[in-house]
Amino acid sequence: MHSVSGISSSAAIYLGLAAGVLAILYGIILISWVLGCSPGNARMQEIAGAIEEGAMAFLRRQYTTIGIVAVALFVVILVGLHWQPAVGFLIGAVLSGAAGFIGMTVSVRANVRTAEAARGGLAPALAVAFRGGAVTGLLVVGLGILAVAGYYWILLDVNHGDETQSLGAMIGLAFGCSLISVFARLGGGIYTKAADVGADLVGKVEAGIPEDDPRNPAVIADNVGDNVGDCAGMAADLFETYVVTTVAAMLLGNLLLGKVAGATTFPIVIGAISIVASIIGTFFVGIGKVDRAKIMNALYSGLGVAGVIAAVVFYFITVREFGAGGIVIGTGALVRHVAPLNIWACAIIGLAVTGLITWITEYYTGTQYPPVRRIANASITGHATNIIAGLAVSMQATALPGLVIVIGILASYALVGLYGVGIAVMAMLSMAGIIVAIDSFGPITDNAGGIAEMADLPAEVRGVTDPLDAVGNTTKAVTKGYAIGSAGLAAIVLFASFSQELSSKCAAFHGCVAGSGIFSIESPYVLAGLLIGGMLPFFFSSLSMEAVGRAAGSVVEDVRRQFRENPGIMAGTSRPDYAKTVDIVTRAALKEMVLPSLIPVGVPVLIVLLGAIHVFPGITAAQVMGGVLVGAIVTGLFLAIAMTSGGGAWDNAKKYIEDGHLGGKGSDAHKAAVTGDTVGDPYKDTAGPAINPMIKVLNIVALLLVGFLIH
Repeated sequence: MHSVSGISSSAAIYLGLAAGVLAILYGIILISWVLGCSPGNARMQEIAGAIEEGAMAFLRRQYTTIGIVAVALFVVILVGLHWQPAVGFLIGAVLSGAAGFIGMTVSVRANVRTAEAARGGLAPALAVAFRGGAVTGLLVVGLGILAVAGYYWILLDVNHGDETQSLGAMIGLAFGCSLISVFARLGGGIYTKAADVGADLVGKVEAGIPEDDPRNPAVIADNVGDNVGDCAGMAADLFETYVVTTVAAMLLGNLLLGKVAGATTFPIVIGAISIVASIIGTFFVGIGKVDRAKIMNALYSGLGVAGVIAAVVFYFITVREFGAGGIVIGTGALVRHVAPLNIWACAIIGLAVTGLITWITEYYTGTQYPPVRRIANASITGHATNIIAGLAVSMQATALPGLVIVIGILASYALVGLYGVGIAVMAMLSMAGIIVAIDSFGPITDNAGGIAEMADLPAEVRGVTDPLDAVGNTTKAVTKGYAIGSAGLAAIVLFASFSQELSSKCAAFHGCVAGSGIFSIESPYVLAGLLIGGMLPFFFSSLSMEAVGRAAGSVVEDVRRQFRENPGIMAGTSRPDYAKTVDIVTRAALKEMVLPSLIPVGVPVLIVLLGAIHVFPGITAAQVMGGVLVGAIVTGLFLAIAMTSGGGAWDNAKKYIEDGHLGGKGSDAHKAAVTGDTVGDPYKDTAGPAINPMIKVLNIVALLLVGFLIH
């Protein structure tokens, strides 16, 4: 590895490795602290044990299924490409699975401890829930940066310092993370919403019993689903986005600024700085007096501190990295000098986009804002008006995030070109550690409330867990907004990398270069690709929604059967067969996740095969592929935002009514809101979030196969 004027490549890698180790060590300290808290009485521990058993059983089966697919793909990559991307694929898959598995293991132990801590008030319960979630967040960024920096270090050594060859192999690492992510998002999402919808339809709607009532056979499966969907699934999602973004930004740095010392490894430096900033930020969560109205502020305080620290350190490290003279970008008449301040500004843009998307998502999903209250008010006049209002809010919620992303892209491009876009996206994703911590807070508090209800804890305990749960719904929605926004930007960076790689290969074979008409809108092949790509997120989402419906139907039938065959359940004289329902929804979810998951892998492969048999001759296969990628990014981004924001708004409209507004629980408005929430569940927790990894898998597979597109 060569020395550079600023931070050497080796120093950047060592910094990344050190930050990754620090994140994991701090995570271990938090694990010890959480497990040292009281797990409550015997009844609470029994319920928590059932949730943990169900969650672990699901993950074991899920990873067994994924493992079979992963081994097959490993062999294909090994034979078709090279051992370096194949090994990277395995590393990415294993570490992505580990981040979700370990984080969820802690979360299912933190939930009962949060319920017990709630006996002491809001502040202790908040501390346990957040620190339990912080373990997942730290594992995401810690293992992520270890994977990128560590494998890149190994590849540079193996390839004798050849950055281009090493980065080409790193695409395999990104693909391994993406494969796990799309399966985890779909499998966990189908599971959690099938259990939730099934429990609500029979429990709340038909039997008229409360949420988390222990008489409902699906209640344990519902609590399991919170963990496998919103904890393990989100961890895999953002782990993948984090790794993919880092690799894509490094690839852009090499392709565009290969002669600029340190440009390739600068994304690793950004990630390392933000890990330290995020760890410091966790100490500021919940400082001072915490009351019901300020729970969200208590969480945001940590995010704000982390962002400010990162922004300040980014400035000094950017100046040191690129020197007072800055860098030169562009070619020919487009050559221009870029000052270090421009590069730093791109990182600030990424942090600003994070803050804005977080706030916008909270606005559309928080109970204190007009959109949720409009849906709640529409519930007074019935189920149909609730659905209409929810759909309207979901579509409106796409406008502001879309504008923020557009402004972020244009501003960072104006400052430093495509590399500036990569730096902005990397800065945005660098905050994933504390963002995931805030997200994992949600399923922990949700489960804590369920345990409190099932264990018949005093009303004052639910008085603590209920507001935490309501805020948890918002944090989950906010994190999904962040994940979608960052995924959209990451996919754009991936497409830029694909276009640059394609142009270099195209120039070798056909004498064409980027910008000379490869992706001209006048080409029927590009247009065809755009239409196919634009259709894919809708088709993918439809399969996901249908999967939830079928799996939920299985849950409904089982719960009805148990109520019918065992009247003692409703009388409270006998216990439901929770394990049976958990097993049913597990089998249904794993069966249903396979077909949608294979779509983003299969479509690029099909295009390459059609090119190989000259259905798409010459450059036209590449044109179709480019169109597919752009079409999927555009429609996928907005469809995902609409689904997650709309679903979150429906959920909190129900919560708003349950808090005593518009007639409260049991009113006609509440019944309509339950219907809206049931429709929104697969929107926000299955189909919407799963679009994130889908569009990135499309781009990563296209990058892997770019060499086969020119013939």
